[in-house]
Amino acid sequence: GVSGSCEFKTCWKAMPPFRKVGNVLKEKFDGATEVEQSEIGSTKVLVPKNSQFKPHTDEDLVYLDSSPDFCDHDLKNGVLGTSGRQCNKTSKAIDGCELMCCGRGFHTDEVEVVERCSCK
Repeated sequence: GVSGSCEFKTCWKAMPPFRKVGNVLKEKFDGATEVEQSEIGSTKVLVPKNSQFKPHTDEDLVYLDSSPDFCDHDLKNGVLGTSGRQCNKTSKAIDGCELMCCGRGFHTDEVEVVERCSCK
């Protein structure tokens, strides 16, 4: 301005909202590509393990090792499995039987519990 009070411009960097960061990470995780090391001449590069997948960019998320199968008991990898867990048979979410039982089916038990409740 005329008075000289607007000489400096100050900028602050700010993080986007946590929900937005989480959504971007989830999107990248869902689209991650499994890669393997390959030598081209004397240079090591990462190439998609499945040749049908597009080559990754510097913005993509990639991984070298597949996750263990969390459905089956595997103490070597620290996996307890999902067998014997309680699930919600009407839910389509993560607590639903189809997901939690890994598609292997489930059975229901009906239990009657009698307790002394000290009622007055």
